[in-house]
Amino acid sequence: MNQAFLFNDDLHFDEQHDAWSLTGQLSGQRVTIFFHSMQLKNIAKIDNCTKYDLEEVAELWLEKNEPEGNEIHIDIR
Repeated sequence: MNQAFLFNDDLHFDEQHDAWSLTGQLSGQRVTIFFHSMQLKNIAKIDNCTKYDLEEVAELWLEKNEPEGNEIHIDIR
């Protein structure tokens, strides 16, 4: 996928999905990305370095995959 994903500055832990989540815009559509990770789950606050790493993970995912709907679930090991 060659389209840019614009990330919002709203990274937070989503209790309902038991994962860190981040929203953004892709082709005019609001998309929520959920990062599922046992290691991240135990972190109370994510610093900017880790946030940028998560954004990179999302960008790499989007290069190889097309989102189905307005949610993306990425498992990180």
